[in-house]
Amino acid sequence: METTLSIPGRVVVFDYGEVLSMSQSEHDKQGILGAAGAEAATFWPAYWRHRDDLDQGTVSIPEYWARVGADLGLQFGPADVQRLWAVDFRSWISVEPGSIDILADLSAGGTRMALLSNAGFDFGDPFRRAPFARYFEQVFVSAELGMIKPDPEIYRHVARELGIDLSAMVFVDNKAVNVEGAQSLGVTGHVFTGVPGLRAFLTALAEEAAA
Repeated sequence: METTLSIPGRVVVFDYGEVLSMSQSEHDKQGILGAAGAEAATFWPAYWRHRDDLDQGTVSIPEYWARVGADLGLQFGPADVQRLWAVDFRSWISVEPGSIDILADLSAGGTRMALLSNAGFDFGDPFRRAPFARYFEQVFVSAELGMIKPDPEIYRHVARELGIDLSAMVFVDNKAVNVEGAQSLGVTGHVFTGVPGLRAFLTALAEEAAA
């Protein structure tokens, strides 16, 4: 039996990582560590330290890995960088099945949707060509915009591009700071902690709209 979630007059904007995708698996994390030749205790702080710059598009992929290597006292050659990019990229291409089912249910109900992800340039084309792209009116990638969540301007930009007021946006993200940034502008927000909670939140909005 088909399930529909109809939220007229709103646009639901989804984050990608750890909302539509799963967290990086331990297998993938070990693959990244193996490619880097580094220990977890020193590698992951360096990995995340420079991630915002990569996601904002202010450093290239080779520059990002050069910075990570410098922090670790390592020098990655061209083949190392290619391998690191490949295993890292693969670690984020996964599926949260329940979230994809929710996209389908919203689409069946005629609900407008968009994607807003803090991600590098290399994710733009895969996002737009992925099967889930058919559910989204637009895909917004932080590197392409030159700004990252929770910068208030990124939410304003998305609302302008979608032709809506911020009050008509519903934003779903796994990071509370990003949701709070949107909520401060009048957006309705939900911190994703699991599929049941997200479905309950969206169902409540649908019931409210139907009342």
